[in-house]
Amino acid sequence: MCERRSARELLALVTDAGSFRELAVPVRESAPDGPLAWQGYDASRARAAGRTGEEESVVCGTAEVDGSPAVLLAFEFGFLGGSLGERTGDRLEAAYAHAREHRLPVVPLIATGGSRMQEGMLALTQLQRVARQSALTREAGLPQIAVLRDPTTGGGWATLGAGADVVLALSGAQVGFAGSRVRPPDADPAAYTSQAQLAAGSADAVVRPEELKPVLGLWLRLLSRGAAEADWDPAGSAGGAGARAAGIAPAPVPAALGGGGLPRTGWEAVLRARAAGRPRAGAYLDAYFSARASLVGDRCGGTDEDGMLCGFGERDGRTVAYAAQTGAATRPAGYRTAARLIRLADRLGVPVLTLVDTPGAANDAEAERQGAGAAIAEVFGAVAAARVPVTTLLVGEGGSGGALALAAPGNTWAVPDSYFSVIAPELAAAILKRPPEEVEATAGQLRIRPQDLVELGVVRGISGP
Repeated sequence: MCERRSARELLALVTDAGSFRELAVPVRESAPDGPLAWQGYDASRARAAGRTGEEESVVCGTAEVDGSPAVLLAFEFGFLGGSLGERTGDRLEAAYAHAREHRLPVVPLIATGGSRMQEGMLALTQLQRVARQSALTREAGLPQIAVLRDPTTGGGWATLGAGADVVLALSGAQVGFAGSRVRPPDADPAAYTSQAQLAAGSADAVVRPEELKPVLGLWLRLLSRGAAEADWDPAGSAGGAGARAAGIAPAPVPAALGGGGLPRTGWEAVLRARAAGRPRAGAYLDAYFSARASLVGDRCGGTDEDGMLCGFGERDGRTVAYAAQTGAATRPAGYRTAARLIRLADRLGVPVLTLVDTPGAANDAEAERQGAGAAIAEVFGAVAAARVPVTTLLVGEGGSGGALALAAPGNTWAVPDSYFSVIAPELAAAILKRPPEEVEATAGQLRIRPQDLVELGVVRGISGP
C-alpha cells in the first residue's frame, strides 16, 4: 500500500518552501443538505471539515516545483473520500482558468474515490466540467502532468488522471476506474495498481514519494519551455504549417557515434548496420541529452520499450522531444507511443528528433491483432501533420515502411553504418526468385548505402563524428 498523505502534506513535499499560494474561489450557496436534500449531508461535510481542516475535497493554488511554476490541484481524500461535488467543480474550473490566464502548466495531485453520491447526477456532471477545462487548457498549448495517489479511481482517474499529457503514479497506489468496493468479487487486485497501469501503458512512471519533487520538477521544466521559445500558435490559427513553425529551430542532427568510413558495397552497409556492437538508441540519447524523461505507453493497453524509446530531453538549454527505435522490430504499441509523443510535442511547440533503427515493423500474428497497420499510419500522419520541425537520423537499419514512418521528409540524415531499403535484400532476392548467393548483388542493386541515399535525395546528408 502507498502511504496516504493529506493534500497539505503532499503540497509541502513537492513544492518549494513558501511558494504555495492558495487560489480564492467564491463559495456557492446551496440548499440545506445539498441539491438532493440528502439527509445528514451538511453534517457529513461539517465533520469532514473538522477532521481535515479543509472546506472542500480539493486544494488549488500556485507554487513552484524545483523552480518551475505551476497550478496544483491537490485532492484531500480525508474529505468525503476526495469525491467530486459541485463546489469541487467550482474550484477546479477556477484553477484551470487561472492556469490559462497566466500561462501555467497544471498538475493534478489526485486522490479520489469518484463522484459524490449525496449530490447525485449533479456531482457526476462535474466530470464534464473538468473535461472541458482540461480540453481548453490543452488547446492553449499548456501541459498537464497528473500524479496518481492512493486511491485514484472513478471519474477522477478517467478525466484528470488518464486525460493528462504525462501520468506519474506513486508506488503502491490503487489506480483504476473501479473502486475497491464496486469491483467484481473475483477481480485480481494486482490489476488495480500503479504498477499495473504502467505495464498497460496508462502511466509513464511509477515514482516513490521522496522522488516525486525532482521528477515532477524535471517534467515541468521540459514541457513548459516549448511555447516560450517562439511565437507559437498551439491552436493552429496562424495559418499554414510553415508559418506556425516559424521561430522554432529544429533539433540539431546528432553526431555519428560509430567508427569507420562509408561502406563500399550495399551488403557491407547491411552487415555494418546489423553488427551487434554498433551504437544503438540508448547511446545516442545519452550523448545528445544532458537530462531526459521517458514517455511510456500508448494509452491503449500496450508498451514497447524494447522497440521504441520516447520522451523529452534537455539539449543546450532547450527541450527536444525524441522517438527512437532501438534496432528491434517495432511493435504497434511502440508506433502509437511515438505518435502520442509527436502530437504532444507539436501542441507544446517542442522540436522533435527521431532515430530510425529497425529491421521493420513486427509482422507476427499478434502484431496484426494489435493493429499494426493502423499504428504505423498514426506515425506517418503525426509526422506529416507536425507544425514543429522534425529532424531524423538513420542510425542503423532502415527496414521499409516500418522505418520510414518516423523519417522526416526533407530533413532525414544518416550515419555511415546504416542503410535504408524498400525491403531487406534477402526478401527482395526471394521475391525475385534469386538463389541465396545473389543476395549480396541484390543489396547493391537496391542502392541502400548512405551515399546512395544522399545521391537519390532520400536523405540530406551523412552525419560525421
